[in-house]
Amino acid sequence: MTLKIGDKIPMIDFKIIGEDGPQLVSAKDLYTNKKVILFAVPGAFTPTCHNYHVPGFINNLDILKSKGVDEVGVVSVNDIWVMDEWAKATKGKDKILYLSDGGLEFTKAIGMDVDLSANSLGMRSKRYSMILDNGVVTSLNIEEMPGTTEISGAAAILSQL
Repeated sequence: MTLKIGDKIPMIDFKIIGEDGPQLVSAKDLYTNKKVILFAVPGAFTPTCHNYHVPGFINNLDILKSKGVDEVGVVSVNDIWVMDEWAKATKGKDKILYLSDGGLEFTKAIGMDVDLSANSLGMRSKRYSMILDNGVVTSLNIEEMPGTTEISGAAAILSQL
C-alpha cells in the first residue's frame, strides 16, 4: 500500500524515550480528534535531516500551532536511543515528537520504505511530510530529490494549512 490523500493512517504505535525510559506513543492517542503533522527522514544525524528538515519544523512550531496543529512528529528508522540523542542535539526534545520506527513497521505499512544500501544506510524511509486530520491524510508531500526539503519541508506544510 502506498499512502495517499484521503487514506486513514495505520494505527501503529511508535516508541520514544520518556522521563522514565522507553514508552509507547499510542497511535490512537496521537491522531484521534487532532491535527498532526508527521514528517519522515532517512536517518537521524544525516546532513539534510539534521541541518534543514528538523530545524525547519522546530523553528516554525509556533506558527504551525497557531494554524491549529496539535502535534508535530518526526519519524525515522532509527532506534529510540538514537532518536532521543537526536532530539537533544537538535534542541527539539519536548517540542516535537521524535518517533522511532526502528523495525520499519509504520514505514512499510504506508509504502514509504526505500533501500538506501548503496549509501550504507540499509532499509530506510523516504523523505516526506503529511498533515493528518483525525488520522486521515489531508496532505502528502513526498520528496523526489535526495538531499532536499523543498517539497516536504516546513515551508511547504505551512502553505497547506
